[in-house]
Amino acid sequence: MPRPHKCRYVGDAPVVTVFKPAGIPAKSLELVELRLDELEALRLADREGLYQEQAAQKMGISRATFGRLLEQAHRKVAQALFEGKGLSFTGGAVASPIVRDFVCRNCGKQFDVPPGAARPSACSYCQSHDILVVPEASFEQAFVGPRGRGGGRRCRFRGGRGG
Repeated sequence: MPRPHKCRYVGDAPVVTVFKPAGIPAKSLELVELRLDELEALRLADREGLYQEQAAQKMGISRATFGRLLEQAHRKVAQALFEGKGLSFTGGAVASPIVRDFVCRNCGKQFDVPPGAARPSACSYCQSHDILVVPEASFEQAFVGPRGRGGGRRCRFRGGRGG
């Protein structure tokens, strides 16, 4: 029996839970499940351009594990693209931040929004629309506690196989 997976830290839930090719009805579409930890690996490596060692540290896993996640994610995305399948984003043993932090560029006030809530359209203090997400460094710090990584946040198994 394999040992349980180490908790993987992911930035935020994706904006959508399913991505499908145009022109194919959802009813007749086969889905490929891309776990949230695999999606995070794609984001860190391919979108953010981080080296595997840096990205692995952000997720709280080893570089080798990160490499395996990235390889699985690339394989699943390629399968969906070339076979005309949809992608479903769900599952995995993951932890995410409790709140998202924003800062107003006009007045400098910081405020937070729970995950899943809509991005604020205006600053709640000065009503400016010039709002930025606080850089990811704060996300990483949210999971660093007195005993190193973990910081008391619990890893949750989110649907799917988790393996």
